[in-house]
Amino acid sequence: MEMTMTRSISFLTAALVIFATDALAQGVNLTGRYRCIQLCQPGFETAPAYVTQNGWELNMIDEAGLASRAHIDWWGKIWASNWNEGAVFSPDGMTIQFDRGRVWQRALERALDIAPQVAAPRKRRVR
Repeated sequence: MEMTMTRSISFLTAALVIFATDALAQGVNLTGRYRCIQLCQPGFETAPAYVTQNGWELNMIDEAGLASRAHIDWWGKIWASNWNEGAVFSPDGMTIQFDRGRVWQRALERALDIAPQVAAPRKRRVR
């Protein structure tokens, strides 16, 4: 009886750990546009980088336009396979820091940047 109870508790604990880990990975959405702020690809310092997240899977495009599939290894850690490089992300998803020192910061849109462009009304000429 004691052995069965111990196995049941162990199984329940393992199930909770797996569930909690999955929930943590889903807790932050890394999808968005980023700006490289440190050790950027030469000549692409102002170009945007992009991340698209689907669960634990990521598609990443760096500031030079190079793409990589990636995945979340564990909470806070990314592995980008095509770049053969890992990265860590902040709990709020605002910063991604790669193992070789490159740092991306989420590019927040200003209201003026995303507002539709509306032409100013023309003055009517009086005849």
